[in-house]
Amino acid sequence: MNPRFLAASALLVGVCVAAASAQHAQHGPVTAPRAAAAPHKPAPPGPLPPLPRVNFTPAMPMPAVQQVYEFAARHPEVLQYMPCYCGCERVGHGGNHDCFVKSRAASGRIAQWDEHGIGCAVCLQVGYRAMTLFNQKKTVAEIRDAIDREIGSRYPSSTPTPKPTGKRS
Repeated sequence: MNPRFLAASALLVGVCVAAASAQHAQHGPVTAPRAAAAPHKPAPPGPLPPLPRVNFTPAMPMPAVQQVYEFAARHPEVLQYMPCYCGCERVGHGGNHDCFVKSRAASGRIAQWDEHGIGCAVCLQVGYRAMTLFNQKKTVAEIRDAIDREIGSRYPSSTPTPKPTGKRS
């Protein structure tokens, strides 16, 4: 394997783990992953709240970041089954959905975004790939298989994300 690729991958994982650790320090320990909660309702139609302002450079161009955040808001039935590999399980994330959405109202409306995803290339890569496959009409199970194979195979750990059930989504 290319040594430059390995070095860049190690740096990327280090940055994401550092960001997750900083978030952990800011918000305190989380005892249980959020993925254990009931399935999330999608955000109702209409405008979404603005993304939080951050004091760091987004890991992707902002139009792509906004697309992934909107996808997380509108399609939790997909991202709640996608693991993340950046180390964010240490701050209580249960899956890729948690990298973007911190909380929802009972109606599904976004109550609070999670800013972690803005700065983490791994979170965004998982979310963007899931969104692309969803738009190609892949099932949630097919998307999960692709994410595990294409992205998960490169990282030593992941969030404790359940696999999707056998139903077609």
